[in-house]
Amino acid sequence: MKVSNLLKKYDGKAVVDSVSFEIPKGKVISLIGPNGAGKSTVMGMISRLIAKDAGMIDFDSKDISKWKSRELAKRLAILTQQNNVQMKLTVRELVAFGRFPYTGSHPTQADQKIIDQAIAYMELGEFEDRFIDELSGGQRQRAYIAMVIAQDTEYILLDEPTNNLDIYHATNMMKIVRRLCDELGKTVILVLHEINYAAFYSDYICAFKDGRIAKFGPVSEVMTKETLSEIYKVDFEILQVEGKPLTIYY
Repeated sequence: MKVSNLLKKYDGKAVVDSVSFEIPKGKVISLIGPNGAGKSTVMGMISRLIAKDAGMIDFDSKDISKWKSRELAKRLAILTQQNNVQMKLTVRELVAFGRFPYTGSHPTQADQKIIDQAIAYMELGEFEDRFIDELSGGQRQRAYIAMVIAQDTEYILLDEPTNNLDIYHATNMMKIVRRLCDELGKTVILVLHEINYAAFYSDYICAFKDGRIAKFGPVSEVMTKETLSEIYKVDFEILQVEGKPLTIYY
């Protein structure tokens, strides 16, 4: 996937301006930056939830806007920050939605097997008949990830997957993100506010500032004192933990 010269304006003001980068396949890529930097807007345009004003997103040699929705849903899955399901659904019923692009509302026996595998992968077997609104925040997030796994796409987009989770559940969520890449071969693109999670679990980081890309590259190239201080306007110190950068800011 290649993003070229993305532009998005609201009330005549560019919130994303001239954004271009290429997404490495089979890696974890984190979009970071201050509030209002444009990262979630870029994620929204990549997923087609937000219409771009200009630019191109090349997905498998075709502008992503030209893809039929059902075919795109077999290649790319998006999990947004707002995942409040209003219907009374069990975990299994929610996960089954991941098979909708393939067989609609009539899952086959093969679909049921994939649903079983997704539930087992996320260790939700004991909860599969429980209603979503009866689960804890961490369990509910795992159920949504299971739905994404059942969708069986090459690309997974996650907008702030650790939002509203405590440290334990947020860390487990990031471990799951890493497993999606390492064990299932997915390309995972996520928006994160917690830069230490981005540093520890990502392969590449795309750092945004004022609607533009301030720095894109491997974690070691982006997570530097100079780059982070420029982006966030606070002082940073960088430590090394298990060979990964750990930031302290003040």
